Amino acid sequence: MAITAKMVKELREKTGAGMMDCKKALQETEGDIDKAVDYLREKGISKAAKKADRIAAEGSTYIEVVDNSAVLLEVNCETDFVTKNDQFKNLLAELGKHIVNQKPETVEEALQQELHGNGDTVETYINSTVATIGEKISLRRFTVLTKTDNDAFGSYLHMGGRIGVLALLEGTTDEDLAKDVAMHVAAVNPRYVSRDAVSEEEVNHEREVLKTQALNEGKPANIVEKMVEGRLGKFFEEICLLEQSFVKDPDQKVKKIVADKGATVQTFIRYEVGEGMEKREENFADEVMSQIKK
Repeated sequence: MAITAKMVKELREKTGAGMMDCKKALQETEGDIDKAVDYLREKGISKAAKKADRIAAEGSTYIEVVDNSAVLLEVNCETDFVTKNDQFKNLLAELGKHIVNQKPETVEEALQQELHGNGDTVETYINSTVATIGEKISLRRFTVLTKTDNDAFGSYLHMGGRIGVLALLEGTTDEDLAKDVAMHVAAVNPRYVSRDAVSEEEVNHEREVLKTQALNEGKPANIVEKMVEGRLGKFFEEICLLEQSFVKDPDQKVKKIVADKGATVQTFIRYEVGEGMEKREENFADEVMSQIKK
């Protein structure tokens, strides 16, 4: 299939590999982005499979905690300037209070719920704010967590709400510990709480990639398996919260910091404004087309 400049750009963003390496990888894998990522990693050209989500939308995350319930939400707007507007901040607070109390299942359900007891819905309230501010504003997503009196929420907003994290620790009421865990999640961005949460399919896939990578490096077949298991440990450290070195004390793992307080991490939610959303198309083709055609 024809390899386009857009495909090359996407692969570059995912892997950090060079333009021509990306082009070759796509040609070898018939344009399959995921297979091309593996191809580059196996060749040692791309060192990680981290996908750099293209962040374009502006807005803010917000956390509301009421007794044993908490919500992390994201509201999008068109410009960063609006996030500093008092009316926008008030909108975040109103939505947070409503969602944490009413606990709707979906955004669609939340939008149709009555807000202030005057017949107006959440959607109507958002639209009235839009009319006042003059920008498109939308409630993109939210997650509600509940706990017992013996547990603790950890909440943290970074860069004025650009990143929001809500963590739930069981077996402790130490909110400072829970907040430390939330701050770590904001900084390091783990994908899972523990190894147990990683699917067998993902682990096996990573094992095969690492095996091919080691063989391509010319390592003897009789030591490849041991090398792979060692590198697999590093893989878990990259993606699993409990396996990571704690940001405030890198000499200790997060799991020890938590266990020393008799606690366990039940879950965490991390939102980064605009993650996974497409940004406006840029004329990347003009910049690279001459090289693509070589």
